[in-house]
Amino acid sequence: MTLLNPTQYKEEVGEELANILSFWMQHSPDSERGGFIGRLTGDGQVDETAPKGAVLNARILWTFSAAARHTGRADYRAVADEAFRYVTQHFVDEEYGGVYWSVTPEGKPLSTRKQIYALAFAIYGLSEYYQLTGESTALTLAQNLYRWIETHSFDAEHGGYFEAFDRAGTLLEDLRLSEKDRNDPKTMNTHLHILEGYANLYRIWPDEGLAAQIRALLGTFRTHILDAETSQMRLFFTADWHPTANLVSFGHDIEAAWLLLEAADVLHDETLIAEFRGLAVAMAKATGAGLQTDGSLYHELDRDANHYDTHREWWVSAEAMVGFLNAWQLTGDDTFYTQSVRSWQFIQQYLLDKQGGEWRWGVFDDYRPMASDDKIGFWKCPYHNARACLEVYARLVP
Repeated sequence: MTLLNPTQYKEEVGEELANILSFWMQHSPDSERGGFIGRLTGDGQVDETAPKGAVLNARILWTFSAAARHTGRADYRAVADEAFRYVTQHFVDEEYGGVYWSVTPEGKPLSTRKQIYALAFAIYGLSEYYQLTGESTALTLAQNLYRWIETHSFDAEHGGYFEAFDRAGTLLEDLRLSEKDRNDPKTMNTHLHILEGYANLYRIWPDEGLAAQIRALLGTFRTHILDAETSQMRLFFTADWHPTANLVSFGHDIEAAWLLLEAADVLHDETLIAEFRGLAVAMAKATGAGLQTDGSLYHELDRDANHYDTHREWWVSAEAMVGFLNAWQLTGDDTFYTQSVRSWQFIQQYLLDKQGGEWRWGVFDDYRPMASDDKIGFWKCPYHNARACLEVYARLVP
């Protein structure tokens, strides 16, 4: 493929953003029960029995709030309004605080566990909605979720945050975010998205205590999560920060490369910003070394077994678009620009479903679509790909 110039790249992602949001406006609303459906299969079938997840709903709230804020479109605002209504009426636990992990298709509490990952995304979405609307209830809810996390999840002894609690705030034995994850008390993934949510909250509520926790989280990444030798992240930990697995997640590495810097930016600390600019470039360089000839990134590496998981997931390529473009902006090194464009061109060639709409979940090494190719689901959302388009569009000068 011919390398796109910045004007062409901007135009293409602008068009794709509209395509993504159009798909979600057409297919995700639950017209009978309110809110949004829990699952749409790869061949376009609605699963009426699928539960509705907190993460999916919070990500819809963030996506359409951000899109409405950046475009001024009333139809995007309407979806954001409905997402805000549904999250506040069905996911917020009025008795114990926090948000439920899932509700039934009818909107009744199903899994009442308090997964900190979900609370972080609710903060992220509510903060974005407040930026769009100035709705005071959104800010109050985001503040309450922040305080819930700090009260129940923060580890005052070792720093960082524990993963999951029961409805009332007692630490669970099964802490896993999903069945694929290790049952460890602390993970990179949850800490990354707490940081993301906290940074967005700080934009609308520059509280000193919140600033201190953002700074502490950045320190946790620098000290415990980032491997200084490889510029890649460790993924799973004991309570006192001993790594429990020797894995590399390429998508999370390139996502964190720009999210960590974004969090440093909100604090307006030039020393901190300079440090995380350097880390952003180092992480992008380390990830770029693993970019395949087709412009994609493998999913994961198990270093102990020297084994690559070679399938390619949609969100990894989406985050690569932003992470490499960010490194190009910081350095002027055209290698990073090329890597960003090639990530987008891989998406165009192998991940866009040009007939059914939206992006495929992923493809195998031979480019066959993955069997569990939901278009909408507990983890299949408009957040990574819409955000990538919004970020790339905003970062490229007209």
